[in-house]
Amino acid sequence: MDSRDAIVGAQLRAAREAAGLSLAAVARQIHYSKSVLAYYETGERTATSDVIAWYERCFGSIRNPLATLLNLGRADVERRSFLRVGYSTALSASVLLPDWLAPTASSLPSTGTGIRYVGEADVAAVRDVMVLFSQIDQRLGGGHGRTAVVQYLTTEVTDYLNGSYVSEAVRRDMFSAASELAYLAGWMAFDNGEHSVAQRYFTTSTKLAAEANDAPLTGHVLRAMAHQAIDLGHYDQGLRLAEASVAGDRYIAACPRERALLKVVHAKALSAAGRVSDSARALLKAEQDLGAASASDCEPARVFFFSEASLAHETACALRDAGNLAGAADQFQLSVRKRKATTFTRTHAVTLGYLGTVQARSGELEQACATWTSALTAMDGVQSARTRNVARDIRATVAPYRGKQIAGVDDIHVRAESYLVASEN
Repeated sequence: MDSRDAIVGAQLRAAREAAGLSLAAVARQIHYSKSVLAYYETGERTATSDVIAWYERCFGSIRNPLATLLNLGRADVERRSFLRVGYSTALSASVLLPDWLAPTASSLPSTGTGIRYVGEADVAAVRDVMVLFSQIDQRLGGGHGRTAVVQYLTTEVTDYLNGSYVSEAVRRDMFSAASELAYLAGWMAFDNGEHSVAQRYFTTSTKLAAEANDAPLTGHVLRAMAHQAIDLGHYDQGLRLAEASVAGDRYIAACPRERALLKVVHAKALSAAGRVSDSARALLKAEQDLGAASASDCEPARVFFFSEASLAHETACALRDAGNLAGAADQFQLSVRKRKATTFTRTHAVTLGYLGTVQARSGELEQACATWTSALTAMDGVQSARTRNVARDIRATVAPYRGKQIAGVDDIHVRAESYLVASEN
């Protein structure tokens, strides 16, 4: 499957789902079979020009990122099924952002036409919001604050995208900033287990990045899509997305830290697909890229989280998937030691959970229970499908050993159950 077909297919699907139509309903109207349209939307076949034209007539241009963003954001906020998780009161949609994050009006005079002038300060405001909510996501998980991100994205940011720019450079920067915020909305949805929502935001983000001619940002989003596909067990699709993320300028034009991030997820995809030797080479390249990063680099804020701890975590996942449990345990332990747990609480909890599972698979159940105790402590207050999945895995792993007087087993089972009850209600 060509990566371009995958992107066009995702755009078709995003446009249809944002309009609230089923694939069967579209098939009846367009007089195509449902199965053929499904092939087009998954990118397994190249969509024909007449199908693309029909989608655009009905849903608006699939290549218009602003129209897609507005439709997607409206659907995300209005559909109650997307709002079933309990958001933090302080970050609910009814609470205003802090004054220092309020959109900054351009210093240029108004024309009285209602068109908004957009300058560098406006771009900076959008990026400040992205950084703030990225930090919240890292600490508390994707279940906190996405509604606020989406509403800001589909009101203030879309006004900026419709505005008049002081320069072409500012226009590109604003589309990049909007792309990063759409990516963040997608990442938060992915982290909270809302995968179809995440895919639509990721697709919209790639369209905005393309409008900005920002190749590294496109690579960053494709890397996230690869991560999601691998986690869902779609290894072939994950590898195609990961390969697309490191193609051409998406990798070459990126800063060393971002290159390391792209390459380590590529390594993870290769390992999941059974290409262990290729994965090992990609891991080495990721390590070299991160080693080349320096404080003097001009880095986008979106890579603030990627550090030695992150590299070790993803390396461990690749080694685990390749069957190297001892190597995976070493790398998970390195990640735990290197990570700033209070800043990156969600991933710290996930890393500990994965480490415990590797220990259990290696026959070290008591050690695993001790590790899981730390993982469940770190999960307190985190709203994330990934931490919930870890808790489910813990519960399933220890269930056969309950009542057999193995240190920590009964307590761990109770704590995992308690976390799931609290986080799922």
